[in-house]
Formats: sequence, structure tokens, C-alpha cells
Amino acid sequence: MKKKILKIAGVLLLLVIGVLVAIPFFLEAKIGDILKNNVNNSVNADFDFSEASLSLIRSFPNAEVRLQDVSMINKQPFEGDTLFAAKEVSLSMGLMQLLKGSDEPISIKNIAIGDALLQIKVDENENANYDIAKETGSETSTDTEPASTDGFSFNMESYEITNTKISYDDFSTGIHLGITDMNHRGKGDLSLETSELDTHTDALVSFEMDSANYLNNNKIQLDALIGIDLKENKYSFLKNEALLNQLPLVFDGFIKMNDDNQEVDISFKTPSSDFKNFLAVIPEAYSKDIANVATTGNFEVEGAFEGIVDEEHIPKFNITINSDNASFKYPDLPKSVKNIFIDVAINNTTGIVEDTYVDINKASFMIDEDKFNLTSKITELMGNTHVNAHMDGKMNLANLEKAYPVPEGLSLKGLLDADISTAFDMETLEKKQYENTRTEGQMTLSDFEYKSEEMPNPVVLKTTSVSFNPKTVTLKELDGSTGKTDFKVTGVVNNFLGYFFNDENIEGNFNLDSNTFALNDFMVEEAPKTESGEEEANTSDSSTEKIKIPSFLDATFVASANTVLYDDITLKNVKGNLKIKDEKATLSNMTSSLFDGQVAFSGEVSTKTDTPTFAMKLGMDQLQVSETFEALELFKVLAPVAQVIKGTFSSDISLSGNLTDDFSPDLLSLSGDILADILTREISAEKAPMLTALDSKLNFLDLEQLNLKELKTKLSFKDGLVSVKPFTVNYKDIAINVDGNHTFDQKMNYKATLEVPAKYLGKDITDLIAKIDDSSLEGLTIPVTANIGGMYNSPEVTTDLSSGVKNLTNQLIEIQKQKLISAGKDKAKDLIGGLLSNNTTENDSTSGDDVKTDAKEVLGNILGTVKKSDTTTSSADTTATTPKKEETVKEAAKDILGGLFGKKKTSETETQKDSIK
Repeated sequence: MKKKILKIAGVLLLLVIGVLVAIPFFLEAKIGDILKNNVNNSVNADFDFSEASLSLIRSFPNAEVRLQDVSMINKQPFEGDTLFAAKEVSLSMGLMQLLKGSDEPISIKNIAIGDALLQIKVDENENANYDIAKETGSETSTDTEPASTDGFSFNMESYEITNTKISYDDFSTGIHLGITDMNHRGKGDLSLETSELDTHTDALVSFEMDSANYLNNNKIQLDALIGIDLKENKYSFLKNEALLNQLPLVFDGFIKMNDDNQEVDISFKTPSSDFKNFLAVIPEAYSKDIANVATTGNFEVEGAFEGIVDEEHIPKFNITINSDNASFKYPDLPKSVKNIFIDVAINNTTGIVEDTYVDINKASFMIDEDKFNLTSKITELMGNTHVNAHMDGKMNLANLEKAYPVPEGLSLKGLLDADISTAFDMETLEKKQYENTRTEGQMTLSDFEYKSEEMPNPVVLKTTSVSFNPKTVTLKELDGSTGKTDFKVTGVVNNFLGYFFNDENIEGNFNLDSNTFALNDFMVEEAPKTESGEEEANTSDSSTEKIKIPSFLDATFVASANTVLYDDITLKNVKGNLKIKDEKATLSNMTSSLFDGQVAFSGEVSTKTDTPTFAMKLGMDQLQVSETFEALELFKVLAPVAQVIKGTFSSDISLSGNLTDDFSPDLLSLSGDILADILTREISAEKAPMLTALDSKLNFLDLEQLNLKELKTKLSFKDGLVSVKPFTVNYKDIAINVDGNHTFDQKMNYKATLEVPAKYLGKDITDLIAKIDDSSLEGLTIPVTANIGGMYNSPEVTTDLSSGVKNLTNQLIEIQKQKLISAGKDKAKDLIGGLLSNNTTENDSTSGDDVKTDAKEVLGNILGTVKKSDTTTSSADTTATTPKKEETVKEAAKDILGGLFGKKKTSETETQKDSIK
């Protein structure tokens, strides 16, 4: 029987386990649909998740639902904003909740939220993005219980929130609260009418109100036992202790939720009066380890909130902060801070938010014999804030780091003497009505030195004197230096209060004088950023230097400097105007001496974008060519051959492009034009491989004797290509026309065209011209083209000189031939004319007519001008000539014509042709 019972029990147990394992496979889809439907039917937002999983074993006897990648996206008027998101949300509920219909509320017992984001916003029209509950219908109901359309009922026993970020931005009141790294858990049976909730919270908190920052990533820790009365909607602080940074506070009181408002009655205070409580308020990064700090005197914080909270009221409150003749001394620092008096009250006696005020009745301390005092009254703290304050003191700034642990790398020196009073309200500042404010007094700072890891060199201010009046702050004197740079500045700031309290840029006009101004003294090392935007570790290999134009400046400077140093370039007698606004520096009327010449420039430089940009116009007058093109990288790539020119040049330059982090031009981004006028008579061709190669191809040239007098050329450049407009230089009586282009990496594509006189082409050509003896050949030239390619340091030069000389030789031979033909024809005409005009002698048996006829026949046969049918005549018409006379005339004609056409082997023409060949 026992075995049978055990078998039945085993089967039942396996059946239960099987059911527990199998049910999730059938219900997961249903659970996901139920959750989405219940939530989306209840809120005016889009609720979604990527995956829902159900387990009946992990949290048995409860069921656990896990949702992955949960999100709640707002609709209008915050369309597309994320109200809530979480990597995972885990819900625990009774098994029977799974069997409810989709329209029935689900009772949640436990909830866990991990890696969540909650973003609460209230816009300027007081619309809240968390106000997403759908309005219920207007139908009347006799039920006393609320309708079950909310989707969920929370009868929780515990909850937990881990690694969560919460932001609250109320743009209607200017309140901004940020909570990061929050971990919070609570435990208690909230299904009971009265219960206790045991909670623990730790987080980093930032709080800003009306652009004033009160907390900045301050560490908060709270252990609270909260009594909950659901019938009265009352929540009481039973046992609570909080830590603000390291300042302990204990709470007492309650919050009661009514239909129209909330009642608040809460008090708090420091559990002890030790002055270490004051140091605990200061962020730990600055206060360091306060455990071993020796203190005397007291520091007490006490406050109370009492009243109602509704749309028009806040609780009345009174917060006091007091310390009476206290002191502290860090064990590893030589000096102490003593005679510390603090008397501060923050009050609201009406419950109207605008009536909040702060009285700093006294705040003072001493280090050695140096003393600082501050009094102030601030009213309408939450409205049009009014400030009336006075500050005075004399302080040796070097004593600060001897008494208080300042941040590592920061060092201050100098004597500060100040006595300043001010009175203003925020509305006046917002309207920039600075004439309606009152700021009076003097401040001097002498022998000041500021050293920080963020600065490449310490900043030393020998003397500084500032006077305050209702409208302006006058910088009467600022005499300082950093690195090689010295400077003296005077000027006026027009909106000093607006800069400090209203996030305005500094507006002013200044005069800047310097004997030596080195730009490298203002280079700032920045660690490169990763893809996520965070800075990498600052190492010597990864750090870069950047210059940023201050974004807070809206100022004009009239500048004058005897010497300005930029890398290896030295500018002398620099004068001009500098306007800085919106991270852009605009230069105008700037002049300087450079390389024994004068430079005038204007333009602008902007660092507003990630990549700095510039656009400049320069006028250069009588600068040394070789020095300029050797020292300036830009000129090296624009015209590398200019480095070999000895002399001066004047030029107008316009260029624009990007800048590198150290403000050097990014060459591949440049575009612009240069119009240069070079004054020189000397060139060092041996320093230019291109000229040396050209010289070797054209051996009749001596390029060092090029006539560069009054040489003018124009360059244009863009996208790394420099194009040279055609220009002409002269060598003796040879004109050389040059044009082409080269790239910034000095790859060349140039053409030089020369009109070369024949006299430079060798003895054979000159001898041939001399034999021709024709005056029209005296200025004979041939065009020669030299193509220059390759790289600047390894050029490739080709010319068509040999083919030009060959063509010229053939032309001269043809000229000589034609000249001899013409000369032969003239001789023949003279001879034949003589023959035809001579009278016959008395011994001749034939008449003159017979001789003429014989001559015509001979010449006709030789020259081919007599038709074959005409070579014989009828015996009836002519008289036969004697054979002797006929042969005599033919031979004479042959000799003459043979000479004309080069038939004689010993003719002068053949000799000349052989010599040319």
C-alpha cells in the first residue's frame, strides 16, 4: 500500500512539475498581450517591449514575468519623447492572476526594474509628459469601488530599482533635477491598510534653479523607515537618516495626500554639532578625507517645512545654518582656517513661492591675519530675485593651498585686496538695463600667479586694478606674462553682472600692448576623444594641442606688439584691430614687418565648429623671396621653385580653408589666388633640380642669367592643385613662355615654350645661313617646347629641340636650292638673250634668223617646252642648219642648264649639301 501511495505521489509530483514547465509555453504570448493591452488601454502613450518570458518555477508559488527592452513613448505634445525605458522589468504575481481575462486588472506583488531611464518634463505652458492617464467615461456608476480599467492593482510586498537615471526638467519654473547611479529598494506589505516600508536609497544628485547650481553630482544616501496609512493616505518618517555628501541629517514628520492638496509637516537637523559637518557639505573631491581633520567650534543645520502644497502654495519653511568661531586644520597642511562665522537663514513665511528669501547675515574666516567678509540679502528667490551684497577682504592667495586641499595641479599666488558692493535684480539684468544696477568699489591683485595643468605656462599678473561703477567695470591696469609673452591690457567691460548672473558674453573694449607675444604660450593640450565622446587617458603620444577662441567673449581689442612669435616665424611691429565674437576672431587693419618687408592682412578665423576655418587677404610688400618661401610651409607648396630666387617680391594673396589644431593651414583644404611681382636679377639654379634638368636639356641656356626683372605671375589653387597662369621670362634675346600646374605634393605638369634664334643652334646651321647670304634670315627662330613632369626633386624634362633643328636644316637646304635655281635661270636668260641679240659675222653662211631658230629648238628640247611635233620642220619652210653650229649651241645650253640643276659633280651646291649632311 505504501509503495502504491508513493507511486501515486510521485506521479502527481511529476505531473505538477510538468504542468509548471508546460504552462509558460502556452501563456507567454497571452501574458504579453494582456500586459500591452492593459497598459495601452490605460495611458495616452505607446507601451512596448521586445520580449516577454514567463516562469512558474523561479518564484514559485508566484509567477514571474520578465520583460526585455521596455519603453514608454509619449504622444502629443511630447511626440516621440521617451518617458520611460528599461533594459529589464520583472513582475511577480499570484498564479491565479494568469487565468484572469484580458479586461481584468492584474495584481502585482513584486517588481524589479534594472538599467532604467525616467525622463520627466514640464514645458513652458506647464504641460507635463507624465500626465498620460486616459480620462474615464462620464457614465454614472453605482459601484463604490473604482472601475477596474487601470490594468493593474499594486499589492506589492517588495520592489527594487537598480542602476537608474532620473531627470526632471520643469521649464515653467526653471527647476532641473538630475539623479544618476540610483539604487533604491523597499520592503513591506503594501496590501495592508497600515504597514511599514523599509527603504534604502543611494544616488548622485544635481539640482539647478533659475540657472543657479545648488548641487552638482552630490552623493546622497537615505535609509528610511516609512509608516504607510492607506486609509488616511498618510506617510510618516519613523526612523530616517540621510547623508548629503558626508553631512548626516535626521528627519521627522509626515506627508498626507488629500483630494485637493498635500499636507507637509517635516523637520530635520544634524544629529551632532561638530564643525566637520560643514566640511561634509563640500564635495568629497574637494574636501578630501575629513576623518583626521582637527576642528573646533560648531556647525549646525536645522529646518522645518509646514503647510500645504497645491497649485498656489508651498509649505512655509525655515532653514538655519550656523557656526560660531569655528576652525579646522588638515593634518598635512601647515596653516589653519580660523575665526569662522556663518549665520545664514533661508525662509518662507507665507507659503507663496516668490516670497522665499535668503539672509547671509555673516560669513567670514581668517587665515593667519588675512580676513574675508561677506554679507548679503537675497529676496524673491523664486521670482524676480533681488540681490544686495557686500564683500571685502585682504587675502594672500598662496595661503589657500596651505590651509585647504585645492585640486591637484592648481596653484595660486598673489595679494588680493577687495571692497565691493552691489545691488541688482534679475529682471533688470535680463533686460540689460545695467544703468539701473549699483556696483561700486575697488579690487586690486598684485604678484598674482595661476598655475594649472590646463595651462601650458603659469599666468603671472604683476599688477591688476579694477574699479566698479553702476554701468561698467573698468580694467585700469593689467600687467602680466605667461611663458615668453608679456602683455598690458586696459579697457572697459559693459556687462559684468550679465556675464556672472545671466550667462551673457563679456562685452567690452580693450587695448592690448605687448613687447613679445608668443602664440605657442596659449596652446592647450587636449586628450583625443573616443567614439563615445569621452577623453582618452592623457599620454604624451595621444595628446594634441588645440587653440580655442573663447566662446564667452564679445570684445574688441586694439592690439600692438613689437614682436609676435608663431613657431619659427617672427613678426615685427604688429598693429591692428581684433574683434572676437561667437568663437570667431576678425582681423582688420593689421600690419607687420616680416622678412625685411611689410605685410598687411585682414580676415577671420573661427573655431566654432570641430574643424577651425579661416579666410584671409594679405598684401605683401618687398619681402625677401628665399626667406619667405623657406619659412612658410604654405609658400613652399604653392611655389617651391621660388626658394632659389634671390631678391624681393610683392604680392596680393587671398586664401581660405581649414586649420589644424595648432592653427596651421590644412593644405589640402586651401583655395585662393596669388598675384606676385618679383624684383630680382639673381637665381641659384643649382638649388632647383627642375632648373638643373632643364639646363642640361638646353645647353645653350645659362639659367642663372635669366632676366627676372619685372616678373609678374598669378597662381590659383584649389583641392591641392596649383595652376600657374601663363607668364614670360627672358634669357638674352630668348623669350620663355611658362604655364602649367603642380600638386601640393610637388608633382609637376609644366610647359616652357622658347623662341630660339638660329644662331644658338650650332656651327653647321650658322655656316649654312652664311652661305645662303640672305638678310631675311638674320632673325630666324625656331619654337622649342620643354615639357617638365615628374616630382620637383626628381624632375622629368623632355624637349623637341633635335627635331626642330632637323626641320630647320631641311628648310635652309630648300632655300639654298631655290636660290641657286633662281640664279641659274637668270644666267640662262642673260646668255640666251645675248645669243639672240648678237648679229651674225660676215663669215657665217646662215642668217641671224637661223641662229634664233636653232637656239629655240635646243632649249625647247632641254626644258621640255617644245612639243615633239614641233622638233622638225618641213623642208619647204626652213633652211637646214649646219651640224657644226647646231652642236655648238646645244653644248653651250647643256653646260648652263647643267650648272643650274646641279648636274656637275664638282658643283658648289653639291659641296654645300654634302657639308650640311
